[in-house]
Amino acid sequence: MKLSIARVLKDEGFIEDYSEEEATPAKQLHITLRYYRGTPVIRRLIRVSKPGLRQYQKANEMKPVVDGQGIAIVSTSQGILTDRQCREQKVGGEVLCKVW
Repeated sequence: MKLSIARVLKDEGFIEDYSEEEATPAKQLHITLRYYRGTPVIRRLIRVSKPGLRQYQKANEMKPVVDGQGIAIVSTSQGILTDRQCREQKVGGEVLCKVW
Protein backbone atom coordinates (compact mmCIF):
# COMPACT_ATOMS: atom_id res chain seq x y z
CA MET A 1 0.00 0.00 0.00
CA LYS A 2 2.86 2.40 0.81
CA LEU A 3 4.38 1.91 -2.65
CA SER A 4 1.01 2.57 -4.30
CA ILE A 5 0.57 5.80 -2.33
CA ALA A 6 4.10 6.89 -3.28
CA ARG A 7 3.33 6.12 -6.95
CA VAL A 8 0.19 8.29 -6.83
CA LEU A 9 2.09 11.15 -5.17
CA LYS A 10 4.80 10.97 -7.86
CA ASP A 11 2.26 10.81 -10.70
CA GLU A 12 0.48 13.89 -9.32
CA GLY A 13 3.76 15.82 -8.93
CA PHE A 14 3.91 16.05 -5.14
CA ILE A 15 7.23 14.15 -4.78
CA GLU A 16 10.32 13.88 -6.99
CA ASP A 17 10.93 10.15 -6.74
CA TYR A 18 10.73 7.10 -4.51
CA SER A 19 12.70 3.89 -4.20
CA GLU A 20 12.46 0.68 -2.24
CA GLU A 21 15.64 -0.76 -0.72
CA GLU A 22 16.32 -4.11 0.85
CA ALA A 23 17.19 -3.72 4.52
CA THR A 24 17.15 -5.79 7.64
CA PRO A 25 14.61 -6.75 9.02
CA ALA A 26 12.27 -5.27 6.36
CA LYS A 27 12.38 -3.23 3.15
CA GLN A 28 12.69 0.56 3.41
CA LEU A 29 10.91 3.16 1.30
CA HIS A 30 12.95 6.28 0.47
CA ILE A 31 11.03 9.32 -0.79
CA THR A 32 12.65 12.41 -2.33
CA LEU A 33 10.49 15.44 -1.61
CA ARG A 34 9.82 18.05 -4.28
CA TYR A 35 10.47 21.77 -3.75
CA TYR A 36 9.38 24.82 -5.72
CA ARG A 37 11.50 27.95 -5.18
CA GLY A 38 12.71 26.61 -1.85
CA THR A 39 9.31 25.75 -0.42
CA PRO A 40 7.93 22.20 -0.22
CA VAL A 41 5.27 21.28 -2.77
CA ILE A 42 3.32 19.34 -0.11
CA ARG A 43 1.86 22.04 2.09
CA ARG A 44 -0.49 19.84 4.08
CA LEU A 45 -1.20 16.13 4.44
CA ILE A 46 -4.24 15.09 6.49
CA ARG A 47 -5.05 11.51 7.42
CA VAL A 48 -8.78 10.96 6.97
CA SER A 49 -9.46 7.28 7.62
CA LYS A 50 -8.12 5.89 10.89
CA PRO A 51 -8.09 2.35 12.31
CA GLY A 52 -10.83 3.25 14.81
CA LEU A 53 -12.99 5.15 12.32
CA ARG A 54 -12.88 4.24 8.63
CA GLN A 55 -14.19 6.86 6.20
CA TYR A 56 -15.83 5.64 2.99
CA GLN A 57 -17.27 7.72 0.15
CA LYS A 58 -19.11 6.99 -3.05
CA ALA A 59 -17.75 8.41 -6.30
CA ASN A 60 -20.54 11.00 -6.59
CA GLU A 61 -19.89 12.21 -3.00
CA MET A 62 -16.19 13.03 -3.60
CA LYS A 63 -15.54 16.75 -3.91
CA PRO A 64 -12.31 18.37 -5.20
CA VAL A 65 -9.76 19.07 -2.46
CA VAL A 66 -8.92 22.79 -2.00
CA ASP A 67 -10.78 23.75 -5.20
CA GLY A 68 -8.85 21.18 -7.26
CA GLN A 69 -5.37 22.15 -6.04
CA GLY A 70 -5.03 19.02 -3.93
CA ILE A 71 -5.93 15.35 -4.12
CA ALA A 72 -7.59 12.75 -1.95
CA ILE A 73 -5.96 9.31 -2.01
CA VAL A 74 -8.60 6.57 -2.02
CA SER A 75 -8.29 2.81 -1.58
CA THR A 76 -10.73 1.17 -4.02
CA SER A 77 -11.40 -2.24 -5.50
CA GLN A 78 -9.42 -0.97 -8.54
CA GLY A 79 -6.35 -0.14 -6.39
CA ILE A 80 -5.10 3.12 -4.89
CA LEU A 81 -6.56 6.04 -6.88
CA THR A 82 -6.98 9.81 -6.61
CA ASP A 83 -10.40 11.39 -6.08
CA ARG A 84 -10.40 12.59 -9.70
CA GLN A 85 -9.74 9.06 -11.00
CA CYS A 86 -12.53 7.73 -8.74
CA ARG A 87 -15.01 10.21 -10.20
CA GLU A 88 -13.94 9.32 -13.77
CA GLN A 89 -14.20 5.56 -13.16
CA LYS A 90 -17.32 5.95 -10.96
CA VAL A 91 -15.87 3.90 -8.12
CA GLY A 92 -15.87 4.71 -4.40
CA GLY A 93 -13.77 3.49 -1.52
CA GLU A 94 -11.95 4.30 1.69
CA VAL A 95 -10.50 7.82 1.77
CA LEU A 96 -6.98 7.41 3.20
CA CYS A 97 -5.68 10.99 3.17
CA LYS A 98 -5.88 14.41 1.54
CA VAL A 99 -2.80 16.20 0.18
CA TRP A 100 -2.35 19.79 -1.02
